[in-house]
Amino acid sequence: MSLLIRNAEFDDLDGLTELMYAYIVGFYKKPQPDIEKLHLLIQTLFEKKEGVQFVALLDGRLVGFATLYFTFSTMKADKYTVMNDLFVLEPFRDTEVEAQLFRECHKYTKEHQFTHMSWITAADNKRAQKFFDNMGGVQGDWVQYSMI
Repeated sequence: MSLLIRNAEFDDLDGLTELMYAYIVGFYKKPQPDIEKLHLLIQTLFEKKEGVQFVALLDGRLVGFATLYFTFSTMKADKYTVMNDLFVLEPFRDTEVEAQLFRECHKYTKEHQFTHMSWITAADNKRAQKFFDNMGGVQGDWVQYSMI
């Protein structure tokens, strides 16, 4: 099998859309966003100004994606990345596909001189937490909140 991790490209739009719906609706059970909004997000990431998206292709088939957003830390007075998404189809979880996507995000962060990469996962997603522990991730000291 041939694994390729690379930046998402315009030709990935349809396959990436399907993967993102599998992630949003299938995995996280959230409402399906409008396709126009999703495509606008993907196209924004193609520009690599506010973030970047990577895809995993196994024998030419899209099987996963990861998204980094760029932001700043006041405490470090510098920029860092937020790995907002790391998703692979079920058969590829806890495999080299998932590990290589993660490593590509970390490599991008270091190569582009961001101070660090951060991410969150659902409190009940024990599989992902174990994966991140195995990848060398360290749980932070902060408690996350959100508001609608």
